[in-house]
Amino acid sequence: MAGVNYFTRIFPFIFFRKKEPPKIIVYIENYFPPVIMSILIIYSLKDINFLAMPYGLREIGAVLITVALHLKFNNYLVSIISGTIFYMFLIQYFHI
Repeated sequence: MAGVNYFTRIFPFIFFRKKEPPKIIVYIENYFPPVIMSILIIYSLKDINFLAMPYGLREIGAVLITVALHLKFNNYLVSIISGTIFYMFLIQYFHI
């Protein structure tokens, strides 16, 4: 597994060091992170019952905080970690 992991890390440097990467690689590089974020949001909200208390307020609040932080800082790591911490805070301290 270590060898496979190492190979996946070094692969781009071996094959793309002298030339531009193919257009499909550039496309994936530009659009993959927002697609993954969208999938994560849909997956995290799929089991929420919006018709029963607390109506998904904690989850929606965490998503809104994550979006606001991402728009402000434009950093996926900061927004994901902060949104997760905020959600854990809401789950632990605000039982409705």
